[in-house]
Amino acid sequence: MKYSTILILSLFATLSACQSSTSNTEVHSPLLVPAWQTSSSLQQPESVVYDTQRDTLFVSNVNGGPNDADGNGYISQLSLNGEILEQHWLDGLNAPKGLALVGNSLYVADINELVVIDIASKKIRQRYLAPNAKFLNDVAADSKGNVYVSDMMTNTIHRLSNGQFEIWLHDDQLEAPNGLLIEGNKLLVGSWGNMTDGFSTKIAGHLKTINIDTKHIESLGNKTPAGNLDGVEADGHGNYFVTDWMVGKLLHITPAGDSITLIALDQGSADLTVLLKQDLVIIPMMLSAKVMAFQIKE
Repeated sequence: MKYSTILILSLFATLSACQSSTSNTEVHSPLLVPAWQTSSSLQQPESVVYDTQRDTLFVSNVNGGPNDADGNGYISQLSLNGEILEQHWLDGLNAPKGLALVGNSLYVADINELVVIDIASKKIRQRYLAPNAKFLNDVAADSKGNVYVSDMMTNTIHRLSNGQFEIWLHDDQLEAPNGLLIEGNKLLVGSWGNMTDGFSTKIAGHLKTINIDTKHIESLGNKTPAGNLDGVEADGHGNYFVTDWMVGKLLHITPAGDSITLIALDQGSADLTVLLKQDLVIIPMMLSAKVMAFQIKE
């Protein structure tokens, strides 16, 4: 999709926000304009995370079937302006998806393992097996260093705490949990929806919140379907930037569950990151073999 087309769509989405919302509540949504995109040399980029210590980005590349233990997966390192610094920064993974940083460690969801990479040495330090996992997807870490991992196919969230990687919550209310975001004592979950045939859904998913202390699950707003949700990130104003993988778009969702389409993208818009200090939204485009960045204009 050309930048001019994306810009027009962004302008249209902002101007028509009230009409495209899932309710009559007026929501202020930012304008996003294209900043950069990588060349199409990445291989099914699924997740991107920002390394503040090195001022670079890490990107997971599935590079094969999303559930194939083929050893083809790898991590790339990019600059903040989209330059691919090292395409094969680390090899030896299967189908890596969600990423999270804790200190000098990069945590990677890889089918049925949580892989821990020492960034300084660029070596895999630990592999934590989740024996019953089928499709580990996103990763998020809380302020205590606990690491949460969604298993989309089993309605399960695993947690690594004090060296133990085990099931933290299993509940059908999760409705195929994908994206994860920690906010205080709450874990936000972007649900895909109840899958019927492969990844298809009759009713798309929406955002949910889990109280970390009680594990109580609530829907954000009135359970209005938002999409087949992938990445979830805060916008700094109490709302959320969320990607819809199947349709291919960036959503802006309020705490009331109201949803607005900010940008129409190609299918495969995956696990984004948002850099509020730099006013950047960075989205891996899994099926387009590139990463796209947009500048936030309030």
